[in-house]
Amino acid sequence: MCGITGWANLDAKSCVPDHSKAVLHQMCNWMKHRGPDSEGLWLDSGVALGMRRLSIIDLHTGEQPVYSEDKSIVVVMNGELYNFREIRQDLEKRGHKFETQTDTEILPHLYEEYGEELVEHLNGMFAFALWDKRQQKLLLARDRFGEKPLYYGVFGGKLIFASEPKVLLENPSVKPEINTDALRQYLSFDYVPAPASIYKGILKLPSAHLLILEKGEIKTRRYWNLSWQKNGGNPHVSKEANPESGALTNMRASALSFEKAAKDLRELLADSVRMRLVSDVPLGILLSGGVDSSSVAAFATQFSTEKVKTFSIGFEENSFDESKFAREVAAHLGTEHYEEKLSVEKAADLISEIGTWLDEPMSDGSLLPTFLLSRFVRKHVTVALGGDGGDEIFAGYPMYFGHKLARVYEQLPRFLRSGLIEPVINNLPVSTKNLSFDYKAKRFVAASKYDVVTRHHSWFGSFSIDAQRDLLSKDVLAQTSDDIYADAKNLLKICDAENEIERMQFLDMNFYLAEDILTKVDRASMAVSLEVRAPFLDPRVAQFAASLPLEYKLRGSKGKYILKKAVEPLLPKSILQRPKKGFGIPIAEWLKGRLNPLAHDLLAPDRLKNQGLFNTNYVQKILLEHEQGKASHHKQLWTLLAFQLWFDNFMSVSNSSENTK
Repeated sequence: MCGITGWANLDAKSCVPDHSKAVLHQMCNWMKHRGPDSEGLWLDSGVALGMRRLSIIDLHTGEQPVYSEDKSIVVVMNGELYNFREIRQDLEKRGHKFETQTDTEILPHLYEEYGEELVEHLNGMFAFALWDKRQQKLLLARDRFGEKPLYYGVFGGKLIFASEPKVLLENPSVKPEINTDALRQYLSFDYVPAPASIYKGILKLPSAHLLILEKGEIKTRRYWNLSWQKNGGNPHVSKEANPESGALTNMRASALSFEKAAKDLRELLADSVRMRLVSDVPLGILLSGGVDSSSVAAFATQFSTEKVKTFSIGFEENSFDESKFAREVAAHLGTEHYEEKLSVEKAADLISEIGTWLDEPMSDGSLLPTFLLSRFVRKHVTVALGGDGGDEIFAGYPMYFGHKLARVYEQLPRFLRSGLIEPVINNLPVSTKNLSFDYKAKRFVAASKYDVVTRHHSWFGSFSIDAQRDLLSKDVLAQTSDDIYADAKNLLKICDAENEIERMQFLDMNFYLAEDILTKVDRASMAVSLEVRAPFLDPRVAQFAASLPLEYKLRGSKGKYILKKAVEPLLPKSILQRPKKGFGIPIAEWLKGRLNPLAHDLLAPDRLKNQGLFNTNYVQKILLEHEQGKASHHKQLWTLLAFQLWFDNFMSVSNSSENTK
């Protein structure tokens, strides 16, 4: 695991200034948390590659950059390639010579064989930069699901890239400015989806994409996509890698019975976990006690030659403590279990730290507990496996069943909906619970008037388009568009699923999973130099799941149905049957108590006026209504607080005011 950065001049004939090495070194320093073990720098005429390394594979000779035999191809990579041994064996048969045992070294040789198509052979999480001296070509790539981040932009005649946007900001050519269109996306999604970032001029390379810079021209393209086609003659990714090359190969699959599909899924997941247990440093499992992480732990115990270490955190307050479920799974599997108990109130004191390491705003409520768990785990191991991806791949979120209900609701006569149901729901008394019935019901009916894409993200996000017209300043509204979901709707054009729910799964994999869940885990874990791997995001597992009938995954209101059946022999029934619960914190209560002074400080009228982004009267209105219990605005207020925490650390008030005029 590493952080990478560098640049390439658009004009290949341009010379590198004398201070370039110092600039590259300083940019790498901003990623020291991602790679505390060593630094690697390489510069040539108009090109620079840098990296910070967290040593995981080949501790002694695995330094980067890595090269082809003739040094004409140079690579830096962040991530892990799980099938690198199989690929290396094939490359050696083809005459390639290797100097290290690191997974990264297969990339320049694989490029010599397959060119840009090298990514199609990789099973892993990665972001890498490859410089081809002969062709004077820069290649950037991001893994299929976006487990590893990659940002880039063109500044001062150079394409500059890095694992985190704050690294780009360290380059003298880059000045921090707010992208107000991205601000509107953040308010709607709770994160900024690729390809945009919150910074003007800085872009994210989307998951499963390549970027090629050649002859001064920049092109991006998608290199992989899931297929949702079914009924027996449709492709899915083979369970076995090609024995000759380790590449992921397509095959045709006949229709599977539910029982056979569950058995095959169990074998695929087991193999995915097995591949991700390879490490030259201590490794453990992030165990929440939910189905996904418990499944990973169960498979890990089958393959580990040592007693598996599992980790969880719990809260002293019973209403937010789920550690008993993790303990139950650990006892059932016989793992070496570690647990840390925290006070919810003490955890709240750490919220102000989020802005120091989260260099794009994100209002995911599990951000703080994910950071606290990562910090605890890092005291014991360097690598951890988690359960991310299970909900998106196997339709585990309640919103998927919500779309079923929405279709029924839409069939009701309009007078019944608007004249009876909606007034009753909108007048329900306000509960203090974050996910109370009144809160969910009100959001359900409020989003019913929208198209399916807008409705889906309105359930997820904080501020609807209507609410943004009240929230944002006139200047911001004048320079931005209401078409917030255009990218999501355009993305659906390449989705071959016909079912509405599967199409929403596809969006969630490309948006919510990539730019919220995986970004959250990447930033929180790498802030403490911990590598986290996600076995559910093996492309073989995801493609197999996509090829199955929807009712195998979502049966009635029960999501992840086939996953639970697949792991039924491995886990206690109480774990398989327990209701889904998020990894959250009591924001609604904190905003009235522990976080109330911070909220009044960050959302103070004078501060907001200086920023010039938000309508101060509207913000004060929703803050007061929440404090008085007239409405539950905890999600909207937390989204604003998260933005302000980021703003205070990465933007100046003077710059922001100037940019929004």
